[in-house]
Amino acid sequence: MTDRLPAAAGHARGGGPALLEREPVVDVLLGAVATAATGHGCAAILTGEAGIGKSSVVRALRSSLDHGVRVLAGACDDLLSPRALGPLREAAAGTTGPLAAALAGSRNGESDAVPAATVAELAAWRPTVLIVEDLHWADDATLDVLGHVGRRLADLPALLVLTYRDDEVPPAHPVRRVLGALTATTVHRLALPPLSPAAVAGLAVGSGRDSAALHALTGGNPFYVTETLAAPGVTVPATVADAVLARVGRLDPACRDAVEQLSVVPTAVELGLAHRLLGSRFDALAPAEEQGVLQVRDDGLAFRHELARRAVEQSLTALRRRTLHRRVIAALAEAEPRDLPRLVHHAVRADDVEAILAYAPTAGREAAAAGSHRQALAHLEAALRHAERLPGHDRARLHDDHAWELHNAHRHEEAVAESERAVALFTAIAEPLALGSALVRLSRHRYLTGDTDGAETAAADALRTVTTLPGSSEAGEPGGSAVAAAAVNRGTLLALGGHPGAGAALREAHVLADRAGRLDLVALCQNYEGLAEPDIDIDHRIGLLRASIELAARNGADEAVARGYTNLSEMLYRYLRLAELDEVLGDGLAFTDEHGFPSHAYNLNVHRCLLALRRGDWATAESGLEALVDQDDDPGMLAGHSRPPYGRLLARRGVAGSGQLLALAWERALGQRSLLCLAYAGTALVEHAWLADHLERAATVLAGWARHAARPSGEPVHAEILRYAARAGLPAAPFDGCPEPWAAGLRGDWRAAAAGWARVGDPYEQALELAASGEPAPTLEALRTLEDLGAHAAVRHVRRRLRELGITRVPRRPTADTRAHPAGLTRRQADVLALVADGLTNAEIAAELVLSVRTVDTHVGAILDRLGVRSRREAAAVARTLDLTDGSR
Repeated sequence: MTDRLPAAAGHARGGGPALLEREPVVDVLLGAVATAATGHGCAAILTGEAGIGKSSVVRALRSSLDHGVRVLAGACDDLLSPRALGPLREAAAGTTGPLAAALAGSRNGESDAVPAATVAELAAWRPTVLIVEDLHWADDATLDVLGHVGRRLADLPALLVLTYRDDEVPPAHPVRRVLGALTATTVHRLALPPLSPAAVAGLAVGSGRDSAALHALTGGNPFYVTETLAAPGVTVPATVADAVLARVGRLDPACRDAVEQLSVVPTAVELGLAHRLLGSRFDALAPAEEQGVLQVRDDGLAFRHELARRAVEQSLTALRRRTLHRRVIAALAEAEPRDLPRLVHHAVRADDVEAILAYAPTAGREAAAAGSHRQALAHLEAALRHAERLPGHDRARLHDDHAWELHNAHRHEEAVAESERAVALFTAIAEPLALGSALVRLSRHRYLTGDTDGAETAAADALRTVTTLPGSSEAGEPGGSAVAAAAVNRGTLLALGGHPGAGAALREAHVLADRAGRLDLVALCQNYEGLAEPDIDIDHRIGLLRASIELAARNGADEAVARGYTNLSEMLYRYLRLAELDEVLGDGLAFTDEHGFPSHAYNLNVHRCLLALRRGDWATAESGLEALVDQDDDPGMLAGHSRPPYGRLLARRGVAGSGQLLALAWERALGQRSLLCLAYAGTALVEHAWLADHLERAATVLAGWARHAARPSGEPVHAEILRYAARAGLPAAPFDGCPEPWAAGLRGDWRAAAAGWARVGDPYEQALELAASGEPAPTLEALRTLEDLGAHAAVRHVRRRLRELGITRVPRRPTADTRAHPAGLTRRQADVLALVADGLTNAEIAAELVLSVRTVDTHVGAILDRLGVRSRREAAAVARTLDLTDGSR
């Protein structure tokens, strides 16, 4: 909804007593609007419990704005599954700008334009205030759009106002993604406190109520206070619900009946819907408005607060609620277009199975198309509870769609099971086209759990199934497109699994995709040909990958573009083309953010951390990898991208337990056969074997890698594994085509190797080659570099080498990230120690710092080692002695 409101004389306009002690907050918001008017966008986050006055502050802000300020305002729904982009649709209602146009297209599944259109809308009028209330109920698509806006807000003439209940947004809540996107702009964080005893006393004047008792009972919650004061009698109601029901109880029976009907609708009830729902009873609502139970707003009829609506609804018997929900279903079904999320909500509440099956599957698919995947999952699962009542095709499709949304939720094992059910159902009803598509999806689900063999089997079955379709060899026919898609899927899996026939399979798939006119599939073929073709040089490989991105972008194949960026990043990192990698990561992360590809963004973020690690910025690498490893979602096989580099960095730091993490990653990589996972786990584990003087483990890695050593584009991996195996004491020599600088190190030419790593910009590898010189001066230089990096494990090796060279007294230097800390701890370790000193358990520390318990266990062990103590109690004592209990030193 948009409006241009006249200036008001004071903040309390339209707000009433609820604005008591809120004027300073409104002043901050008005100052933020003035800042936005200069072209410097900012955000304001209003938080607090239900009833604390967030909406009242928003109303006061809007009534205080000058007529030149444009306001776009919407609120999120407390539905079973919120409407995709619901608050943005409400905000854009009645406008004709780019946002309204993009939202109209999103109803047809074209939601990609909404993020950019929202930015364009905010840039079109100076200043614009975009308000989204009750963000704790937001759908995924809305959160994605707000995150996109947040990253660009600093350059927009706009203020973004977000409200949410902080007690309903735990650390892992999706809202945190939006808050994290606001780091590049000014953010006003406005936590609304309860009213003071003096304020409550002022409100209670003349009521006959004991203000101290009133404050003690209500906790100073403004809504509870005002409802209590409005309740009849002098006894203070024990709860908000009691206060609301006392007020409703004064209404006449006809009005109360109509209010109860509206209470089962979580959103504002549009006037048209209210007329259809109440009929001749509509006029009976007048006393409810007069008594302040209901409000007439621009968007319809609404209770004064959601707490009031819930109080009325929950006072009804279960049978009456079901009856009222069924009436809402009938009224909503008369409107076009049908509001499917609301229909599903009321169908579930009414236990109306016929309505659930009529509306939920379509609602789920529409939500998925808009990018609201959590909401899609909720709709589909509502239908699945009654799936046995569906015809065979509809039931199979429901399971297939559910499997895809489980995949989007990173519930990969469950996705495999659901996908297998869909395949079995499509097989039973003999629908080869649908079966082929389901098998392609099953192959992907299996691959993401690490079951490469099962994935290849499903991919082969898919190709065999669709090849028998009529028109499978003809351009423009569904069969031809299905065959091309199945062939490309099989070719990519063979490439990822290192199958020797992958190149030929991809060339054949390329021909089929060309014939079918599927340029998106042609782009994917080019992409994986860059990985799988034997006997081509690195420039040719990178050229194929770049060409695939360009072709996919020209034809709107967004997923193929995102996949192209990930594969290109892997290749550039592997061949040490770090300047190009830096540029590609910037472009790729911007693209995946814009178009919503979290799995590809995960891969790109891993490579951003790897780039930081190569360049010696270990603090950035460590914090980034730690965040990826500790995220709540199960990344499936993508864990094989992040955990080995993280374990490798921990091994370099000398952290105990890293070897076990890396050994497990290596076993999984061997089973999956992904070159990327093998590369990261194998190089990490063989380095750990050297650092830990574990010759046998290094030999195990070398033996396991041997069958993969000749894979296309695997030469740098082979060279790095050999170099660390040589450091561990195993015989190793450069092979034909061995890339530099590894080859120089394997030849024993430490000067050339060190110079090569200096050109690459990797101080750690350069130091290791200097340490291999056998000369005091280069070895001492290596020691200084490694100490600065915090490479404690390698430092021990170099000090041992110096002793062998006759240098026995070498002063120790603190590392860059511990130099400022009196106990020599990293910043994260200092945070953990402060909480240990406060008496928190590891689980409580994990919740406080948003880490996994496993990571906290590792930090506590490292702290005990660093402080030279044996227990948490001793560590806490040291912290208090050094005044480290605030974690800030």
